[in-house]
Amino acid sequence: MTTDADTSGRRTNRRGRSTREAMLDAAVTALASGEPGSVSANRIAKEIGATWGTVKYQFGDVDGLWAAVLRRTAEHRGELPYRENNTAPLPDRVAEIVDTLFAGLTSTEARAIEALRAALPRDPAELERLFPHTAAELASWKDSWARACQKAFADLEVDPARVREVAAFIPGAMRGLVSEAQLGTYSDLDEARRGLTNAIVAYLGS
Repeated sequence: MTTDADTSGRRTNRRGRSTREAMLDAAVTALASGEPGSVSANRIAKEIGATWGTVKYQFGDVDGLWAAVLRRTAEHRGELPYRENNTAPLPDRVAEIVDTLFAGLTSTEARAIEALRAALPRDPAELERLFPHTAAELASWKDSWARACQKAFADLEVDPARVREVAAFIPGAMRGLVSEAQLGTYSDLDEARRGLTNAIVAYLGS
Protein backbone atom coordinates (compact mmCIF):
# COMPACT_ATOMS: atom_id res chain seq x y z
CA MET A 1 0.00 0.00 0.00
CA THR A 2 1.35 3.43 -0.95
CA THR A 3 1.08 6.05 1.76
CA ASP A 4 0.91 9.82 1.47
CA ALA A 5 4.36 9.96 3.05
CA ASP A 6 5.77 7.61 0.38
CA THR A 7 4.28 9.72 -2.41
CA SER A 8 5.47 12.94 -0.83
CA GLY A 9 8.98 11.50 -0.43
CA ARG A 10 9.16 10.49 -4.08
CA ARG A 11 7.94 13.92 -5.17
CA THR A 12 10.52 15.58 -2.96
CA ASN A 13 13.28 13.37 -4.37
CA ARG A 14 12.16 14.10 -7.93
CA ARG A 15 12.08 17.82 -7.17
CA GLY A 16 15.55 17.61 -5.65
CA ARG A 17 16.94 15.76 -8.67
CA SER A 18 15.28 18.24 -11.00
CA THR A 19 16.78 21.17 -9.07
CA ARG A 20 20.22 19.53 -9.12
CA GLU A 21 20.06 18.89 -12.88
CA ALA A 22 18.83 22.43 -13.56
CA MET A 23 21.69 23.85 -11.51
CA LEU A 24 24.26 21.75 -13.35
CA ASP A 25 22.79 22.84 -16.70
CA ALA A 26 22.94 26.47 -15.56
CA ALA A 27 26.53 25.99 -14.38
CA VAL A 28 27.67 24.63 -17.74
CA THR A 29 25.86 27.41 -19.64
CA ALA A 30 27.23 30.15 -17.39
CA LEU A 31 30.79 28.82 -17.44
CA ALA A 32 30.76 28.31 -21.21
CA SER A 33 29.68 31.92 -21.75
CA GLY A 34 33.08 33.11 -20.59
CA GLU A 35 31.48 36.26 -19.18
CA PRO A 36 33.08 38.05 -16.20
CA GLY A 37 31.82 36.54 -12.97
CA SER A 38 30.53 33.39 -14.67
CA VAL A 39 32.54 31.19 -12.27
CA SER A 40 30.19 31.96 -9.40
CA ALA A 41 27.96 29.53 -7.53
CA ASN A 42 25.71 32.41 -6.43
CA ARG A 43 25.21 33.56 -10.00
CA ILE A 44 24.44 30.03 -11.15
CA ALA A 45 21.89 29.61 -8.36
CA LYS A 46 20.20 32.86 -9.35
CA GLU A 47 19.98 31.67 -12.97
CA ILE A 48 17.40 29.09 -11.87
CA GLY A 49 15.84 31.16 -9.10
CA ALA A 50 17.60 29.26 -6.31
CA THR A 51 19.63 30.39 -3.31
CA TRP A 52 23.04 29.69 -1.84
CA GLY A 53 21.24 27.46 0.63
CA THR A 54 20.05 25.33 -2.29
CA VAL A 55 23.63 25.00 -3.52
CA LYS A 56 24.74 23.87 -0.07
CA TYR A 57 21.87 21.40 0.19
CA GLN A 58 22.56 19.88 -3.23
CA PHE A 59 26.35 19.96 -3.34
CA GLY A 60 27.64 20.80 0.15
CA ASP A 61 29.72 23.78 -0.98
CA VAL A 62 31.20 25.35 -4.09
CA ASP A 63 33.86 22.62 -4.23
CA GLY A 64 31.10 20.04 -4.40
CA LEU A 65 29.37 22.00 -7.17
CA TRP A 66 32.48 22.24 -9.34
CA ALA A 67 33.28 18.56 -8.80
CA ALA A 68 29.71 17.67 -9.84
CA VAL A 69 30.00 19.82 -12.96
CA LEU A 70 33.23 18.05 -13.94
CA ARG A 71 31.71 14.62 -13.20
CA ARG A 72 28.66 15.40 -15.31
CA THR A 73 30.75 16.51 -18.31
CA ALA A 74 32.89 13.38 -17.98
CA GLU A 75 29.79 11.18 -18.00
CA HIS A 76 28.48 12.92 -21.11
CA ARG A 77 31.85 12.64 -22.83
CA GLY A 78 32.28 8.94 -22.12
CA GLU A 79 35.36 6.96 -23.12
CA LEU A 80 37.16 7.04 -26.41
CA PRO A 81 35.08 5.19 -29.02
CA TYR A 82 37.10 2.01 -29.37
CA ARG A 83 35.82 -1.47 -29.99
CA GLU A 84 37.07 -4.39 -27.90
CA ASN A 85 38.16 -6.26 -31.05
CA ASN A 86 39.43 -3.30 -33.01
CA THR A 87 41.20 -4.36 -36.21
CA ALA A 88 41.92 -0.81 -37.44
CA PRO A 89 45.59 -0.06 -38.19
CA LEU A 90 47.63 2.34 -36.06
CA PRO A 91 47.15 5.41 -38.32
CA ASP A 92 43.36 5.07 -38.22
CA ARG A 93 43.32 4.75 -34.44
CA VAL A 94 45.50 7.81 -33.96
CA ALA A 95 43.41 9.81 -36.43
CA GLU A 96 40.28 8.84 -34.49
CA ILE A 97 41.78 10.14 -31.25
CA VAL A 98 42.84 13.41 -32.87
CA ASP A 99 39.47 13.97 -34.57
CA THR A 100 37.50 13.00 -31.46
CA LEU A 101 39.46 15.42 -29.27
CA PHE A 102 39.21 18.24 -31.80
CA ALA A 103 35.42 17.86 -32.00
CA GLY A 104 35.04 17.45 -28.25
CA LEU A 105 37.11 20.51 -27.37
CA THR A 106 34.82 22.76 -29.42
CA SER A 107 31.72 21.76 -27.45
CA THR A 108 29.85 23.91 -24.92
CA GLU A 109 30.90 21.60 -22.09
CA ALA A 110 34.56 21.86 -23.11
CA ARG A 111 34.35 25.66 -22.99
CA ALA A 112 32.78 25.40 -19.54
CA ILE A 113 35.59 23.19 -18.30
CA GLU A 114 38.24 25.55 -19.67
CA ALA A 115 36.61 28.53 -17.94
CA LEU A 116 36.41 26.68 -14.65
CA ARG A 117 40.00 25.46 -14.82
CA ALA A 118 41.19 28.98 -15.63
CA ALA A 119 39.56 30.23 -12.41
CA LEU A 120 40.96 27.49 -10.18
CA PRO A 121 44.39 27.61 -8.49
CA ARG A 122 47.22 26.57 -10.83
CA ASP A 123 49.34 24.98 -8.12
CA PRO A 124 48.14 21.38 -7.49
CA ALA A 125 48.82 21.62 -3.75
CA GLU A 126 46.78 24.81 -3.46
CA LEU A 127 44.00 23.32 -5.59
CA GLU A 128 43.87 20.23 -3.38
CA ARG A 129 43.78 22.37 -0.24
CA LEU A 130 41.00 24.70 -1.36
CA PHE A 131 39.00 22.41 -3.66
CA PRO A 132 39.78 18.79 -2.69
CA HIS A 133 36.78 17.21 -4.46
CA THR A 134 37.35 19.21 -7.62
CA ALA A 135 41.05 18.31 -7.58
CA ALA A 136 40.23 14.62 -7.13
CA GLU A 137 37.85 14.73 -10.09
CA LEU A 138 40.48 16.36 -12.33
CA ALA A 139 43.11 13.85 -11.20
CA SER A 140 40.78 10.98 -12.08
CA TRP A 141 40.48 12.36 -15.61
CA LYS A 142 44.24 12.05 -16.10
CA ASP A 143 44.18 8.41 -14.98
CA SER A 144 41.14 7.45 -17.06
CA TRP A 145 42.57 9.19 -20.14
CA ALA A 146 45.89 7.36 -19.77
CA ARG A 147 44.05 4.02 -19.42
CA ALA A 148 41.90 4.76 -22.48
CA CYS A 149 44.99 5.49 -24.58
CA GLN A 150 46.74 2.31 -23.43
CA LYS A 151 43.59 0.34 -24.22
CA ALA A 152 43.41 1.88 -27.70
CA PHE A 153 46.77 0.35 -28.68
CA ALA A 154 46.91 -2.67 -26.35
CA ASP A 155 46.78 -5.24 -29.16
CA LEU A 156 49.51 -3.54 -31.20
CA GLU A 157 53.26 -3.72 -30.70
CA VAL A 158 53.50 -0.20 -29.32
CA ASP A 159 55.81 0.84 -26.49
CA PRO A 160 53.57 1.59 -23.46
CA ALA A 161 55.98 4.33 -22.33
CA ARG A 162 55.53 6.11 -25.65
CA VAL A 163 51.76 5.77 -25.36
CA ARG A 164 51.97 7.45 -21.95
CA GLU A 165 54.00 10.28 -23.45
CA VAL A 166 51.48 10.78 -26.26
CA ALA A 167 48.62 10.66 -23.77
CA ALA A 168 50.37 13.39 -21.76
CA PHE A 169 50.91 15.85 -24.60
CA ILE A 170 48.07 15.34 -27.03
CA PRO A 171 45.29 17.12 -25.05
CA GLY A 172 47.43 20.27 -24.87
CA ALA A 173 48.35 20.01 -28.54
CA MET A 174 44.69 19.69 -29.48
CA ARG A 175 43.75 22.68 -27.31
CA GLY A 176 46.29 24.67 -29.29
CA LEU A 177 44.63 23.73 -32.59
CA VAL A 178 41.16 24.47 -31.20
CA SER A 179 42.41 27.85 -29.97
CA GLU A 180 43.69 28.59 -33.46
CA ALA A 181 40.28 27.72 -34.89
CA GLN A 182 38.48 29.95 -32.39
CA LEU A 183 40.83 32.92 -32.80
CA GLY A 184 40.96 32.67 -36.56
CA THR A 185 44.01 31.61 -38.52
CA TYR A 186 45.47 31.50 -42.02
CA SER A 187 46.76 27.98 -41.30
CA ASP A 188 45.01 24.93 -42.72
CA LEU A 189 43.87 23.17 -39.55
CA ASP A 190 42.87 20.01 -41.42
CA GLU A 191 46.44 19.84 -42.63
CA ALA A 192 47.66 20.53 -39.09
CA ARG A 193 45.62 17.62 -37.72
CA ARG A 194 46.95 15.33 -40.41
CA GLY A 195 50.49 16.42 -39.60
CA LEU A 196 50.00 15.80 -35.89
CA THR A 197 48.45 12.41 -36.64
CA ASN A 198 51.35 11.43 -38.90
CA ALA A 199 53.91 12.56 -36.30
CA ILE A 200 52.27 10.48 -33.57
CA VAL A 201 52.00 7.44 -35.84
CA ALA A 202 55.68 7.73 -36.76
CA TYR A 203 56.65 7.99 -33.09
CA LEU A 204 54.47 5.12 -31.88
CA GLY A 205 55.33 2.92 -34.82
CA SER A 206 59.10 3.37 -34.77
